[in-house]
Order: sequence, then structure tokens, then C-alpha cells
Amino acid sequence: MNNLAALLAESAWANGDRVAVRQDEIVLTYAQLDEASARIATLLQAKGVHPGDRVALVMPNVICFPVAYYGILRAGGVVVPMNPLLKARETAFALRDSGSRIVLTNPAFADEVTTAAADVGAACLVMDPTAFDALVQTAEPLPKVVDRAQDDTAVILYTSGTTGIPKGAELSHRNLITNAATAAETLLRVGQNDVLFGGLPLFHAFGQTCALNTAVAAGAALTLLPRFEPAKALEIMQRDAVTVFLGVPTMYTALLRTGIPGGYDLSPLRLAVSGGASLPVEVLHGFEREFDVTVLEGYGLSETSPVAAFNPPDRPRKAGSIGLAVRGVELKLVADDGAAVGQGEVGEIAIRGENIMKGYWNRPDATAEAMRGGWFHSGDLARVDEDGYYFIVDRKKDLIIRGGYNVYPREIEEVLYEHPAVAEAAVVGVPHEIHGEEVAAVVTLRDGAQTTADQIRDYIKQRVAAYKYPRIVTFADALPKGATGKILKREIVVERQELAD
Repeated sequence: MNNLAALLAESAWANGDRVAVRQDEIVLTYAQLDEASARIATLLQAKGVHPGDRVALVMPNVICFPVAYYGILRAGGVVVPMNPLLKARETAFALRDSGSRIVLTNPAFADEVTTAAADVGAACLVMDPTAFDALVQTAEPLPKVVDRAQDDTAVILYTSGTTGIPKGAELSHRNLITNAATAAETLLRVGQNDVLFGGLPLFHAFGQTCALNTAVAAGAALTLLPRFEPAKALEIMQRDAVTVFLGVPTMYTALLRTGIPGGYDLSPLRLAVSGGASLPVEVLHGFEREFDVTVLEGYGLSETSPVAAFNPPDRPRKAGSIGLAVRGVELKLVADDGAAVGQGEVGEIAIRGENIMKGYWNRPDATAEAMRGGWFHSGDLARVDEDGYYFIVDRKKDLIIRGGYNVYPREIEEVLYEHPAVAEAAVVGVPHEIHGEEVAAVVTLRDGAQTTADQIRDYIKQRVAAYKYPRIVTFADALPKGATGKILKREIVVERQELAD
């Protein structure tokens, strides 16, 4: 069976009475989750959904998400997950671009989604806890998972559009099944007794594969948090005896700032995993000290299902490294002309393997550009050490060229995170008449901390080469973040000011 939904059917057969997913007091066993998704599949078929048809899913991390997700797949449909915080215009674009015939959402986001659906002529089903449940109960469970070819599209994930119009990455059933199996078996080593933290957005590749599909593949439990709040996260981790924490760097920073309240017991926690963006080494070490758990960093993109590299749990962890290529995946570093770069040199990460997307939906030119020479070009710059461990240097598009010298923002951000007053930081380039670009740092401060721009500038100046330190330092109450908590540098505006020498 090549359908991703078969993961759920198999776990329901083997672990029917075990908890599959919970959202506070709402708990579904594997048998209940499988039956509910089978009823959704029947309902979708009755509304004309055929194998290969796109069905959009616009929901936060609520119990209905996995029910609808596996229901769409079970019916043979293609899931098009979307951020529920998008406005009608943005949602309408993805609906129109993907050709989604139906969109499923929940009451909290119904206004924008129904407007978008009406605009493109798609049907909108609002999964209201009462009326919709009654409708679903009238549908008999679809007895079998609709078979699909392993290279058929299972999910279309829209990229954030940082370089232009959002593109839909087509992920096949094989892409997602193998990536979940790799995460469950060789990376997180998840078993039936594990409880995974479900605070990563499930509409995003990281949460979808490493939390939802990995938990289901292993017969483990997933405990959901619709909106990340540090205090609520800690409460859930204690209440449900979470064993594997999955998060992005901003979550780690927020939890560190909160600290573990007295009397909390997080002893079941055995592993923490970070992805989505580079985790500052200072934050990594601070979290390990505070929470007494090993943090393993990985790497991937929507186009890679997403896991491409990870720090193996059975080998020494290298702080600041994204680790090695995972099972079934190859990595290499290339220069702009496509030639391989040597050990220790900086190059763009290129990836190939069982995790690589089929391509961008209806974007053959963009697909050809990304897949030059049969390798997916990530746009991320890295170096590799003598043991084959990769270290992200920065996004290719974030590279700052000051006076002909390359400045990698992440290097400067690492130093900023070592400053005792800094909570979060972002380094960006701003136009400059003489140097081409100037280095600018935008920081938020820890609660109660005080410092000045000159003090921060001098702190960095003492620790990096003269051409690297930020001549511009500004403060912000908060940094702009995307749905996963990733800092959005494209939304940072630095006002021109007198530059330091």
C-alpha cells in the first residue's frame, strides 16, 4: 500500500486502544482516529472528490487536523495545507493555484476562508464541533484506503514566497512515507511509549512529518498545542509526560526566558529536536543546562519532505552542526558554477534522494532552476568538516557583501546571543554608497536588561574582524516571525542613521 494514510490504518490495526492524538481533554485512540478519518473520506467522495483531486486544509493544531488530513489522503485526494492566519486574498491564491475543489477549515477561521472559497468557486466545509460532527456520523467509514502509486502527489506545500510568488512543492506518498520512517526509526527512535510535543504547526513540513506522520508511523502519541505559549507548553509537557520535544529556535529561546517553574517534573523528556532555522549555540547549551536534555539539530526544507540532515543520536553531537545526510539522502556543496567545493570551504547545499519533491506545482521553469543537474539547490550556504558534518553558514540570499568582503549574518548573530542582555537578534544588510552594503543588527533585550547600541557594537567589535561588526545597532520590542516562529528578515526595516566608524 503506497498511500500515506496507510500509516494510520496499520497503526490502528496494531495499536487500536493506544492514544494517538490529544488536545487537552480531547483524546482520540488510534482506532477512533482511523474511523473518524474514514468517515471524512466517505463524505469527501460523496462530494465528488476523486483520486488526485486537491483538497485544502486550513486549520491550526486542533484535533480535527489529523482527522481531516488522513481522511483526504484515505479518499485518494491531495492535501493542500495552509496557514490559518492567512487573509482571504492569500488563501484564494493557493486555492486557485492548486485547483482545490474543496477546503476544510474550523469556525475560528471560517470568515476569511469562506470568502476565499467563494472567490475561486470552491466548496467550503466548516468543521464545527457539533453540526459537522453530526454530518460526519451519517457517513459510513470508507472501508479501505484508496491505493495510490508511490510517486503520486500526496501533499502540496506552499513555500513562504520569500523570493517571489509562493510556489507549491509537490511531495509524493513515497517522499513522505520514507521521511517519516527515517525520522521514527533512525533519528528520533520513537516507539509506542513515546509522547511527542505537537507545538509545531502541522500545516508546515517540519510539524507534519516529524510530529504527526512520525508519531503515527511509530504508534506513539502526539499532544497538540494550537498556539505556542511557553507556560502552556511546559504545562502540557508535564501533564502528558512528553518524551520528545520538537521546536524551532524561537521556541527554545522563549522557554529559556520562561524557565521551569518550581515543582515541575519534566523527567520523562529524553530528547529535544530543533529545526526550521539555525539554533544559536548559546541557546542550545542554555536549554540543555536548564532542561537537562540533549538537543539535536537537523536541517531540511519543504521541498525535501523536509528532513535532509540530522545529528545522529548514536554519534557525538556537534553543537552548531546540522549533522550528516540522513538515510536515503545525499548532500554536497557547490559553487555558483555548479563545481564541488573543498572541505572547509563555503558552498551551496545541494540535495538528492528519496525525500526530494516531484517539483513545483505547475512551475516547470522554477522546477528546472531548483533541480539543476538532478540535485535540488537549497539556497543555503554551508561548510563541511573532516567528519562529514555540515555547518550552515547562512542563506545565500542573506549574505552581506561589505566592501568586497563576505559577511555571514549567522556568525554575527551567534556573538550577539552570547551577550548577556540580548534575547533575540537578527543581522541584515542595508545599502551603502561606499561599501555596497553595511551590516546592521536588530536586537530584543532580555526582561529587565539594559544596554546601549554602543555597548553592543563594542562587544561584537572585540570578537570579530573589523569589516564584520555591525555599524548599525537598533532595538525592537519584538522581531517579525512567520508561522513556525522563524524570524522573517525580509520584514525587518532598518532606518538609516549615522554609522559608527
